[in-house]
Amino acid sequence: MTSDSYKKILLLRIGILLVSLIALAFAVSAANIYAIVPAALFSAWACYYLHSFCIKRFTEVDDFFEAVKYRDFSRWYAENRGPKDIRQLHEGFNEVNRTIKEMNTEKETQYLYLQKILEMIDVGIIAYNLHTGNVLWANDSLRKNLDIPSVKNIRFIANRKPKLFRELLQADHPRETSVTVEAGSQKNKMLVSNTVFHVGDDAFKLVVLQNIEDTLNQNESDAWKKLLSVMTHEIMNSIAPISSLAETLKSNVQGAIDKPDKHPLEMEDLHTGIESIKKRSEGLMKFAKTYRSLNKVTSLNKSKIRVSEFFRNIDKLMYPSLKAKNIEVDYKVEPPDLEVKIDVYLVEQVLINLILNAVDACEEKDDARIVISADRHVDGNVVIGIADNGRGIPEEVIDNVFVPFFSTKKKGSGIGLSLCKQIMLLHRGRVQIRSVEGEGTVVSLIF
Repeated sequence: MTSDSYKKILLLRIGILLVSLIALAFAVSAANIYAIVPAALFSAWACYYLHSFCIKRFTEVDDFFEAVKYRDFSRWYAENRGPKDIRQLHEGFNEVNRTIKEMNTEKETQYLYLQKILEMIDVGIIAYNLHTGNVLWANDSLRKNLDIPSVKNIRFIANRKPKLFRELLQADHPRETSVTVEAGSQKNKMLVSNTVFHVGDDAFKLVVLQNIEDTLNQNESDAWKKLLSVMTHEIMNSIAPISSLAETLKSNVQGAIDKPDKHPLEMEDLHTGIESIKKRSEGLMKFAKTYRSLNKVTSLNKSKIRVSEFFRNIDKLMYPSLKAKNIEVDYKVEPPDLEVKIDVYLVEQVLINLILNAVDACEEKDDARIVISADRHVDGNVVIGIADNGRGIPEEVIDNVFVPFFSTKKKGSGIGLSLCKQIMLLHRGRVQIRSVEGEGTVVSLIF
């Protein structure tokens, strides 16, 4: 419609110009000065008329393209004044603007939708330009997991946390890889994977980081439940032959009592049977004592207590044995009125267990020292630490110390640290260990 109207008006003006030029040519050929002047003026007007028509349209189109160039789609072109073809042209411009604004709105909606999804998921995501290091995208989960602020360039991470930068962002993880990430005062197990993609001439690296610490804890808790079920089954299996043997011996004794001539009692068999019951009972008692503590840890009786008072109770309990071993113990609480809501009995059991472990680690040290501290971190968590300057834990076994029944001690059952972790999980807390062989160990209880 617009092009047809434009063509008609353009042809009309070209026709007027052509007629004026023909008239001028006839006037010149006739050498009639009175005809030449009007024809020349008319021809000049026709030229101006055609020129102004074309220029005006070109100016409108150029103005529109200028707005497109600078992405200014907010302009509105008048549709109710001016020549018809101009009005139609303006209608076309406005329609283009409306379409582009709708597309931009839809794109912004999709972007906000994607942004909200990425912010809500508990998976850290960062994408950055491989050449410039400029961050294209990083969500809150990543900043939380890595304990970093909002950054515009990954060089900030490279400067502030070079080890973390090398292990997570710089290293290549084409497949999901388990990495222990140290962020702030905490160490967490993370699954890391990355990929490189191209947009035009630019190459970007996308890194995905998933905190699996809670998942591992949940899996471990489920494993404990299964373990207890297995142990119950094993105990029942141990009781069954004892019960059967006791029943046989009872029958033999009863037969000897009722009919001594027909069923004489073999004292050697009786002694052997009773000895078997005794040995199996002792083994079962030892077995039951080992696992009895696990069955008790199913619920909490929490109360708020001052940590300083809690430490005083621990000190009264542990002082005689620590003094006998000539081990110096320091208690530190910051701030002094720090409080924590815990099951006092269970956490006391955890602390005693950890202190005894520290004592064992320091048994060959002349200047043995244990520091028991408590403070509140910036994230609001209360952290109780037990640090010693003992022999430390070898790097190759430190990841296994919480595994049930794993022990590096000759007389250890492998239950102590597992039980500690189970109690902390019930408190929705965590246990973390840092150790340097030959220098000492720090165990942190994070509430």
